[in-house]
Amino acid sequence: MMGKRLGRTAAFVALWRQLRAAHRGGPSLGTRLRALPRMFRASLRRRDRYDGLWRLLLMVVALIYLAWPLELMPELLMGPVGLIDDAVVLTWLAGAVISETGRYLAWEGRRAAIPTQAVAPEQTTAAKRTA
Repeated sequence: MMGKRLGRTAAFVALWRQLRAAHRGGPSLGTRLRALPRMFRASLRRRDRYDGLWRLLLMVVALIYLAWPLELMPELLMGPVGLIDDAVVLTWLAGAVISETGRYLAWEGRRAAIPTQAVAPEQTTAAKRTA
């Protein structure tokens, strides 16, 4: 029981820290949510891939868990206690989305700052000769 309590506390603390960090000048929630499809595509690319694929898969599993009609702790039988597992998963999912989209947006910004094609030295000397 103590381990579950510590896990829940850690999940809430992580979410609180991410929400505070996002509020202090990080990207807005809308920007983060719009980045999700780009993040999935960037994780599936073969070249210049974003390295968050496993975290994204865990987020999908969490969404499936929340939407699945069968529960580990059913609300009808256990009352409010049955909502605890959903609350923990939802809290983790919210924190993971905020954290991972922040990481992705930073990665996307660094990637945009790097030129996609470097000009070869032969091209610059050939251009100078023709001018």
